[in-house]
Amino acid sequence: MLKICCYLLLLNLLGLQLKANPGLKVRISQKGLEYAKEVGLEILKQNMEKEQFPDLTGYEKFGLGNVKYNISRIRVTAVEFPSASISFIPGTGIKLVIGNVSLTIDMNWNIRTWMFKDTGRSTVYISKIFVTAIFSTPLDNMGHTLISLTSCRTTSGDIDIKLNGKSGFLHNFFIKYLKKPIHRSLATNSCPNIRSGIQLIDKDLQSLNVLMPIDDLVEVDYSLNSLPAVSRPHIDLDLKGIVYPGGNYIAPPFVAAPFIVPDQSDSMLYLAFSEYFFQTSSFAYYTAGAFNITISEEICSYFNISTEIFGSIIPEVAQYSVMPYPVMLKLMATETPIISLQQDSFTLEIQGSMEVFAVLPDSTTQLLFTMNIAANTSISVNIFDQKLMGSLCLNRLQYSLTHSNVGFFEISLLENILSYILQTEVIPSANAKLSKGFPLPNLANVTLTRPHITIVQGFLLISTDVHYKH
Repeated sequence: MLKICCYLLLLNLLGLQLKANPGLKVRISQKGLEYAKEVGLEILKQNMEKEQFPDLTGYEKFGLGNVKYNISRIRVTAVEFPSASISFIPGTGIKLVIGNVSLTIDMNWNIRTWMFKDTGRSTVYISKIFVTAIFSTPLDNMGHTLISLTSCRTTSGDIDIKLNGKSGFLHNFFIKYLKKPIHRSLATNSCPNIRSGIQLIDKDLQSLNVLMPIDDLVEVDYSLNSLPAVSRPHIDLDLKGIVYPGGNYIAPPFVAAPFIVPDQSDSMLYLAFSEYFFQTSSFAYYTAGAFNITISEEICSYFNISTEIFGSIIPEVAQYSVMPYPVMLKLMATETPIISLQQDSFTLEIQGSMEVFAVLPDSTTQLLFTMNIAANTSISVNIFDQKLMGSLCLNRLQYSLTHSNVGFFEISLLENILSYILQTEVIPSANAKLSKGFPLPNLANVTLTRPHITIVQGFLLISTDVHYKH
């Protein structure tokens, strides 16, 4: 009975994991699919014109004998795709239909029979080729999405062969024996060639890093959370979108809330980062100690902070420390900073403490007083070099005295100097880290073009087109 209970509990936990809401949703629209089709056909055309095709050798029955043939030095000189369409098949995958494909091919030929033999160069014109292919999007065990060719059908069209510099009844008669192997080659090789191209795409997808370092402190998991969801107007990919402290993959103490990407089709690609994604970032940096900062005389950029400066503002400090000593400030977050995404608003609330020390001549420190600090900041975001960049701005600062070795004093006396220190030391230091940016999930040779950022309740949406450089 105990084993059954444990088994049911395990199934329940597994179900919760499989149903976990994503931290990042990626949507590819019909516009994005159309662009992928155009890029794919152009790559296919270039590859066909560069490809070295194997020779075709064999024989065809002719009366009482055989027509032996050899076709060599086959080269595609022109490819045209006048009609091609691509669409989503809800719940299944993607359908590609290419119609009226035409090819121009140059080749050497050699024909031998018991009564006739000749060689030469010819130009082959093939038209009215139709290809229908259906692709599915399975998931591998590493969290990569794959592309699999589930069905493929081709019909070869008309073939017209011009024998360069050759004419006459016998040459024209034997042309049909050259057409047959070309027909067979088209019928047997078209779908395998498409499958080979898909395997190359799969190789690129599998090489995509789903676990990406952001900096030397944290990394982000962009693996798929579930199978891609294909509907008529788009395909949605739910990514885990979790930021971890480097090498520490313990689940953060938050639950991702569900959210819905708005129905839009003007852009090729949509990236929706949930509040959960940014909250796990905050937790990872908090765990790594990134919100702790020490400000001392050696690193202070704008002025040397000392007991003399504090004593001029707070008489109790002047009485406590007659000799002027350098001052060291230790700021630390006391809990995970809270991220909030509201309409056109991205805020970060930090609860922390600040310890103020006097640095004595022997390099030891003496605590003067400790304060609680609550800072409200706004984050402005933009995209540069395929990264999501951020910049902090201090909105509001609240503080209270929690402990003092110099006696009680009015904490409001420190308002101006504390605000100045935060604005000139802490905020610039945080912005320097934020300027390194969050790497966006991306494929090699793909760049975002004209990205637009919208902040709504619960998530940040990037709407963008893409450009592929082959």
